[in-house]
Amino acid sequence: MPDSKTAYKVKSNAFEFSFSKEEIESADLVKISPNEFNLIKDNRSVTARLISTDSSGKKVTVEVEGETFDMEIKDELDILVDQMGFSTATTKHVKEIKAPMPGLVLEIDVTEGQALNEGDKILILEAMKMENSIMIQTNAVIKRIAVKSGQAVEKGQLLVELE
Repeated sequence: MPDSKTAYKVKSNAFEFSFSKEEIESADLVKISPNEFNLIKDNRSVTARLISTDSSGKKVTVEVEGETFDMEIKDELDILVDQMGFSTATTKHVKEIKAPMPGLVLEIDVTEGQALNEGDKILILEAMKMENSIMIQTNAVIKRIAVKSGQAVEKGQLLVELE
């Protein structure tokens, strides 16, 4: 069970911070604009600007005094899931990208050995007069490209192997 005083854990680079609900509620935090905040702590004023956030709001990029920080925010439920060991079960281990439908490979946007992040485009597959971008669903490195631009493929045919 998470510490009853811990409401949030914030991880930025190699540093990890914990905050209780009381600490957050007692913080002298002022919203200046939709993406800018001012915090006064120990007689020191700091302005932070929210640069980006993922759709869950749990991964954010913040700029503080000209320095950028990538942060991961975990609430009480996330902390409990980690302690129970369930968070490791969500790791994706994809080794192959296969054609989801028959079609024609129009464009290949990757090279062998290239490192990709989740959501990056691998190739464009034309099927039924529509162009479909095939995206990667996990971080990976391209091991081998099994098709060529202009090649017809069948449903389930191997397109790319991943390391």
